[in-house]
Amino acid sequence: MAQSQSTPIPFDLTAAAATPAVARTTTASAPSWLALSHQSSQRLMLLLLLISSTLLAISTALLGHHSAISNSTHFYGISQLMAPTTANAIAAVGFTVIALLTLATLYHSALQSALGWVLIVTSTVALLPLLGPTLYIDSLGGFPALGAGQGVIKYAALLSLGIALLQPNLRPPLQRIIAVTPVLLVLLWIGGMKFTALEAQGIEALVQSSPLLGWLYQLFSLQTTSNLIGLYDLLTVALLLATLWQPQVALLSIGLSGAVFVVTQSFLFSWSGALSPSSLLSSGGQFLVKDLWFIANLIGFWYWLRQPDS
Repeated sequence: MAQSQSTPIPFDLTAAAATPAVARTTTASAPSWLALSHQSSQRLMLLLLLISSTLLAISTALLGHHSAISNSTHFYGISQLMAPTTANAIAAVGFTVIALLTLATLYHSALQSALGWVLIVTSTVALLPLLGPTLYIDSLGGFPALGAGQGVIKYAALLSLGIALLQPNLRPPLQRIIAVTPVLLVLLWIGGMKFTALEAQGIEALVQSSPLLGWLYQLFSLQTTSNLIGLYDLLTVALLLATLWQPQVALLSIGLSGAVFVVTQSFLFSWSGALSPSSLLSSGGQFLVKDLWFIANLIGFWYWLRQPDS
């Protein structure tokens, strides 16, 4: 049953693969059609990474000036050293490298370490500006009130994927924590922002355009609708945390939290500001498509919940 050491597989756990399949009471249960195999779950995660990085590479190359990239160059003190178009081109090349490496890893698993390193470096460069003040909202007192930083914290999901690729032999309990942490972070942080008037106004166009959520405005005020969405996000955080100790609720917690990111992908088609005829995705569309990384995290979390602890 042991995997061949000559062809490592992304997110593999050699020790677990070599261990006899002994069921344990804390393993997540599911219908047979949801019991993804190791290979299937890995390919799904890599496909989501491939789709998102390809879309981000194309749109970043065509979009021109991008405030998120400008915030990063300002944080690193290199704004005066390169034109915005140069910084955008570097970002586009970075996403292109991720897309090409992901595609190659789907067929040649020996490249998983290289992909892991690229994801870790890319996400770290993107996340470090959170240490500065420019990504927070001054009118709300700065940290932890996220402004432009809402798009930046999504790179935590990319960091998680990179670590899992680079350290495939970690025990399942640690793999679960690595997979679910970015999901908890974004749901807690952005979910908490839903209780502010500024965020309620910020999501109005998205919610109004959605056939899944738009009806809420017919029943509730702008702020109450935002509060309800925030409460839902916080509920999923509680359920995901409970799942770490009670995997029996995994189907509920992953289903409810996954719905958050599936709905954001629906905004790509319902919200007129998501797509652009000149750059494929607008900056808002880029913000939305990054949620595919969290779906990949949840697939990994689901897989590892179904594995014995040792």
